[in-house]
Amino acid sequence: MAGASDFGGAAGAPLPSFIAVPPPAPLGIKGLEVDVMRAITLLVPSLLPLALAASCATSTTERLGLEEPSTVQGFELERYLGTWYEIGNFPQSFQEGCTGTTATYTLKDDGNVEVLNRCFKGGLDGPEDVARGTARPVDIDRAKLEVSFFQPFWGAYWVLELGPDYDYAVVGHPSRDYLWILAREPRLPSEVQDGILERLESVHGYELDRFVLTTQE
Repeated sequence: MAGASDFGGAAGAPLPSFIAVPPPAPLGIKGLEVDVMRAITLLVPSLLPLALAASCATSTTERLGLEEPSTVQGFELERYLGTWYEIGNFPQSFQEGCTGTTATYTLKDDGNVEVLNRCFKGGLDGPEDVARGTARPVDIDRAKLEVSFFQPFWGAYWVLELGPDYDYAVVGHPSRDYLWILAREPRLPSEVQDGILERLESVHGYELDRFVLTTQE
């Protein structure tokens, strides 16, 4: 599921976290200009390696020479709302240590969706970690949305599969580097879960060596 910073970059990749430096004491306009330039001078060298790495990175889709994965047709957003339990995922740094992970989607007045992600760090009795974001439709009939936890940056949120009663969902990304299996209950029947994993490889072109199950109970 989409975690605390699951989707954030303009190309859909999660954003790195940066340490905020406390602002200096007011120095007047000229002093402010000096501070701004100092901040830019310090920030650009720090970001440059990240930008170069991102520009040189090859996604799984590119590496395997595949088309983008197919998505659900005739997606009904209203049926997708509510709370989902994370069954498993491709581990990401922003979800490190998460257990009991859930995502709750609520329709907003503007037609976008409020995203509320929760998990317990280090174990089911650990401290709760909460992240709030917004999802917006891109091609809703084909289950393509974007999610942001740090605007103005948005990332792809594609629903690759849905259970017949919207009882499970497979959420992926055009790069095939992100994956979440969600369900309305903390566990899926083994035959349903095995079928999803088989189709992820045979139909959607995912490599599942990174896939891990999420502790729910």
